[in-house]
Amino acid sequence: MQHTKKAVVAGVALLTAFALAGCAGGSGDTSGGAAADPAACAPSDGKVTLDFTSWIPGIEDAAKTWNAENPDIQVKVQTGPNGNSGTYASFFSQLEAGNAPDLGQIEYDALSSFRVQDGLEDLSACKDVVAAKDKFIPWTWNQVTLGSDGVYGIPQDSGPMALFYRSDLFKENNIAVPTTWAEYKEAAKAVRKTGGYITNFSTADINQFAGLVWQTGGDWFSNDGKAWKVNLTGDESKTVADYWQDLIDEDLVSTYPAWTEEWNNAYNSGKVWSWNSAVWGANSISSGAPDTSGKWSVAPSPQWAAGDKASGNWGGSSVAVFKGTKHPYEAAKFALWLNTSPEALTALNKSANIYPATTEGLKLESLQQGVDFYGGQKIYDVFAEAAAQVNPDFVWGPTMTQTYADVSDGFQKAASGQGTLLEALQSAQTKTVDALKAQSIPVSE
Repeated sequence: MQHTKKAVVAGVALLTAFALAGCAGGSGDTSGGAAADPAACAPSDGKVTLDFTSWIPGIEDAAKTWNAENPDIQVKVQTGPNGNSGTYASFFSQLEAGNAPDLGQIEYDALSSFRVQDGLEDLSACKDVVAAKDKFIPWTWNQVTLGSDGVYGIPQDSGPMALFYRSDLFKENNIAVPTTWAEYKEAAKAVRKTGGYITNFSTADINQFAGLVWQTGGDWFSNDGKAWKVNLTGDESKTVADYWQDLIDEDLVSTYPAWTEEWNNAYNSGKVWSWNSAVWGANSISSGAPDTSGKWSVAPSPQWAAGDKASGNWGGSSVAVFKGTKHPYEAAKFALWLNTSPEALTALNKSANIYPATTEGLKLESLQQGVDFYGGQKIYDVFAEAAAQVNPDFVWGPTMTQTYADVSDGFQKAASGQGTLLEALQSAQTKTVDALKAQSIPVSE
């Protein structure tokens, strides 16, 4: 999820060029069309070799396990940088050239971009895929159907959000762990009096902000099967933007560039005390702030009203089958095994801390244990509850990389006192609609 601005812009440029080149005959189709023909997912004759591109650490070892057990369906894994750091750009180039791999790792927020370019196989033609629906946490399944009857990937992991916090510092300073966003602001004032900041507001990781809007019940995109509607400035987005704007204006949060040494040092030194982040943030903190081992805990995300139980999501990937593969049946079979079998899920959890998208995956033994860095707390119990509290209806749009880049530009200006977060969203709203129209993607005003 660590997107670089240069890679985002490059990905947008390539996506736009791909659309304008007319290589995406389905770019106007937002619904998925008629039900898929089962014949489109028929087994191949003879031995099959599948090409799979991913950036997940250790995923090649999981493929080796599959290969040992399935001599007639062999999987060759190619690894690369995470999606927006280059892999997505490669995928679009390969689709245009007609030599895309059979399978690829695609984050939920990028799936629509590939769908509108007609780059994905509809796996609803595969009866085993359809039958697997109930194995997944409902909202993760919705992420791969894109509001249609089709299935454009197999959910792999999720990023339910919760509050990482320095329990030692809160306790030493007699500051109660906040359970509502109003309490969080009051705690921020108390933390600031000590010279620290309660958290860091990232101007680059816009998908974190989107996760906060998600928790609030907002939705940035929707489609009715005919056209996309963009809503970056709805009431929920305004609520979140105004809240964080106040914290910025009152100097209650830091604005260090995320994923930098400055950011790591702020957490490692105790300058920043908490982070409302996704489950994978557990590794980000432990690797970036090693001197604080044993001093952190995890609590549910603050709520807008006392007693509410809602969570946002930040991150999560699917394994998709690209249009043009000669082996959709075998590709779907491998993708299902990779993301549902206890053997594969355990291996990926150990190698990359993948937080499974299946209900059974949340019961992995490795997720039931206390974590030393977090004082022995069974932190994944908190995230399991959060995963069940994510609104299943959140939809990502078809130009997320550009939307992220545009919002980030505005957020960076707002953090330096030039404009506001809400104005940044308003500007990105206009630019996103313009981008959709430029690619001949139907937009509902």
